[in-house]
Amino acid sequence: MKFSENWLRSFVNPPLSSDELAHVLTMAGIEVESIESVAAAFDKVVVAEVLSVEKHPTADRLKVCNVKIGKAAEDLLQIVCGASNVSTGVKVPCALTGANLPGFMIKKTKLRGIDSEGMLCSAKELGISDVADGLLLLPDDAPVGTDFRDYYGLDDRIFTLKLTPNRADCLGVFGVAREVSAITAVELHDSLAINAIPVEINDTLDVQVMASEACPLYCGRIMRGINLDVSLTPLWMKQRLERSGIRSINPVVDITNYVLLETGQPMHAYNLEKITGTIQVRYALLHESIALLNGSQVNLNPEMLLIADAHRPLALAGIMGGLDSGVTQGTADIFLESAFFNPNVISGKSFQLGFSSDSAYRFERGVDFSATRAALERVTYLIQTICGGQAGPVTEVKHKLPQRSAVNVRINRIKRVLGININKQQVNDYFKRLGFEFLVKEDIFNVKPPSYRFDLAIEEDFIEELARIYGYDHIPAHFPHASMAMLPASETERSSMELKQLLVARDYQEVINYAFVDADWELDFVNNSTPVTLKNPIASQMSVMRSTLIGGLISNLQFNLNRKQTRVRLFEVGCCFVREDESDCKQIERIAGLCYGDAVFEQWGVSARNVDFYDVKADLEVLCRGAEHLFQETSPSGITSG
Repeated sequence: MKFSENWLRSFVNPPLSSDELAHVLTMAGIEVESIESVAAAFDKVVVAEVLSVEKHPTADRLKVCNVKIGKAAEDLLQIVCGASNVSTGVKVPCALTGANLPGFMIKKTKLRGIDSEGMLCSAKELGISDVADGLLLLPDDAPVGTDFRDYYGLDDRIFTLKLTPNRADCLGVFGVAREVSAITAVELHDSLAINAIPVEINDTLDVQVMASEACPLYCGRIMRGINLDVSLTPLWMKQRLERSGIRSINPVVDITNYVLLETGQPMHAYNLEKITGTIQVRYALLHESIALLNGSQVNLNPEMLLIADAHRPLALAGIMGGLDSGVTQGTADIFLESAFFNPNVISGKSFQLGFSSDSAYRFERGVDFSATRAALERVTYLIQTICGGQAGPVTEVKHKLPQRSAVNVRINRIKRVLGININKQQVNDYFKRLGFEFLVKEDIFNVKPPSYRFDLAIEEDFIEELARIYGYDHIPAHFPHASMAMLPASETERSSMELKQLLVARDYQEVINYAFVDADWELDFVNNSTPVTLKNPIASQMSVMRSTLIGGLISNLQFNLNRKQTRVRLFEVGCCFVREDESDCKQIERIAGLCYGDAVFEQWGVSARNVDFYDVKADLEVLCRGAEHLFQETSPSGITSG
């Protein structure tokens, strides 16, 4: 989620710097991943008007321009320019002599013998864009002589949020502003509140919602007489879209994208001439396909929800509109759509298709269904303001919407979970700042989550909200308290750590193996035909619990031999599991060791020989020092570990 800081501050403007605001948001769980300036630093660049353009006398690609940079008569400059789109009457940014642009400074110079007193600039030369096709052309109403940084709003920064999936309410700038207002206790300016747009025409489209569980709310309206041939997207809107990573297309599409970024409610506009009959919200039929706005051709399956007319699909519901029904230059009549789709229906569909969209990203996380109609009125208002047109009545089809159940939040539970004392008045204030509806009875708050918070369902969710507003960094850190006492050390037993140290001193290396082993190992090594069996093994060769450590050590030996090791000395201390009856087993800690190969590392002072029985006997006597022990010959089938 990317947005302009100036856009956010138009809703709520706390007395914090950009970095302080980012820190406050991050500490409240709305992580700010990055902050970047809109443009590099530069100065002495003004809005200028090209009064005349003449061909350079000695260069085919250069033009001599007479440029007005202010209101006074003497505010005229002669500038040599090579841009292909320079022409009489255009308004462009002009860097004056002495201006410091990104990477270079403007000086008065001569180009092919003609004086040039400045430079007409492209977006790339000003550091606004990575690419540029000629000069940056400004609107006709741009005031000549105005500082370009102020006019273009370049003293702005772009915030990029890294939102967790549960915070879909912050996928619109107004939602982020609502969060900032709650965190900082600064008033929120709700400039989105718009009265219902007056109905000027009676034209409607019949809407049939055949999948009511997938689309519990659908709103639509016809608008006629829109003029896209002369209408232009306002500079302020185009800038906010670009700074959010969305390119400008045409005024109607730009407005729907703008309201999506502003409110978090995805919108779509259809070319009314391309719609036949009724609007249907239904699942796809077999063998249906649709060409989408991104140019891809999609073969639909019956799990995909569609917006269709009487004959064909018009859009993938909640994901992307169709190419054939899109609004283009010359479209005069449109059908506006604003709907709420069940997140479970939209989730995962764009992944199956191999692409994502801003609409799908929001719908699959949850959109505020209480603001669906208000967003339609907002789009209608902006279209009429920018493009003209007449609005018809809103067609609304409503079914069972998600229920937001109230939850009891107890003061004593808050104190127990957070470990701090938050009094009743503080809880009351925090819930008000968050916009929650609640009733108070003694020390219990009965709180109803708002429609835009799908993540609040249990008492602990609301306690977490209180912690966020209180401030995680204000919750004191307490060191744990624990009583310490010396434990008695047995003089008749050796601990596993002591045995490990003795074996390491005898040149053994410790290994750690899984307690899950192959059933064949149990049968081969200890003739165990009824081992403890796992109901859900992680692998077929790890289906039973070991009753001996020998199998793992033999596997370790094989691993070493495969890598040409000539001397292997290993031991393991671990739990083994022995069945006591059919329903119960016993866990026993055992120790086992293994010797193979050379008795000592190859050296000149000792003759080479293989390890034998007496080497192992010596190691065991060290372990059993002070205890009675007996060595007895046994057969391979009777191998055990002690």
